[in-house]
Amino acid sequence: MTKFWVGRLFLALFVLWLVSMLVFVGCQILPGDVAQLSLGQYATPEAVATLRAQMGLDHPAVYRYFEWLAGMLRGDWGVSMVSRTPVASMLSERAANTGLLAGVTALIAVPLSIGLGLLMSLGTGKWMDRVGSVVVLGLSATPEFLIATIAVLFLAVKWHWFPAISYLTPGAGVEAQIKALFLPVMTLVIVVTAQIARMTRAIISNLLSQPFAEMAMLKGVPRTTIVRKHALILAVGPIANVVALNVAYLVSGVVVVETIFSYPGLARLMTDSVLSRDMPVIQACAMLFSAVYVVLILLSDTLAAVFDVRGSRVGH
Repeated sequence: MTKFWVGRLFLALFVLWLVSMLVFVGCQILPGDVAQLSLGQYATPEAVATLRAQMGLDHPAVYRYFEWLAGMLRGDWGVSMVSRTPVASMLSERAANTGLLAGVTALIAVPLSIGLGLLMSLGTGKWMDRVGSVVVLGLSATPEFLIATIAVLFLAVKWHWFPAISYLTPGAGVEAQIKALFLPVMTLVIVVTAQIARMTRAIISNLLSQPFAEMAMLKGVPRTTIVRKHALILAVGPIANVVALNVAYLVSGVVVVETIFSYPGLARLMTDSVLSRDMPVIQACAMLFSAVYVVLILLSDTLAAVFDVRGSRVGH
């Protein structure tokens, strides 16, 4: 197990290194010049050249890449080209907001979706499974911007139950924070629950169609017992992968939700930085998102390896 984990760790570091090169190259080929954008369209070429030199943009791309990589390994994310503030300070507050949004959503959506998927798989072919499958499939196919827009239209604009803008006021009470988070959390819970529940149902149903489960059913063993004693153990690995991907989406893929609700998170910070060509912030956000994906997939692969060993023993 140690050898497996060490190998995956080296693979994860290699993937992050490749991602760092892709992120840097992608930022370099973005159209527009941050110096020109900062000074305006009427700036003289001399002023633009001076600002580019101050920002370090006059150095070769290879030199800037290794300088950025070395700084990142030291924990120095650089300085914003637009606000001239340390990127680390910009990330800290936004990361806390995104972590709060993702954490609350995961705490609600993960157990709810796994429980719903188990109920649907236990009643395969029955009315609960059919209705649940149709609802879950429909919600999975519905884009989050549509769910968010409907939520704002009715719950915020028409009924005035919750604020349309999810602004977290420093020092606000618990009730105010709950109201500010309700709409984005509800939107993400609907999307994530539908995805995980659909995959959980498919994973458990596939295991129940295996020969060992069919043999147990022929012997009169209840489906709930088969799921509880055998199928759940075998399903830990695949379900962990599904949960990991969806939790990673909560951290890096919520650009639409954060934009609609004006939520001050990392995804919106990255979007704003792309518009202003603030390369250090873009690169830092991209690497942070990639690191979250890699770490979560590493953890899910470890869980899958552990429970695959136990599952093989159960099967024998």
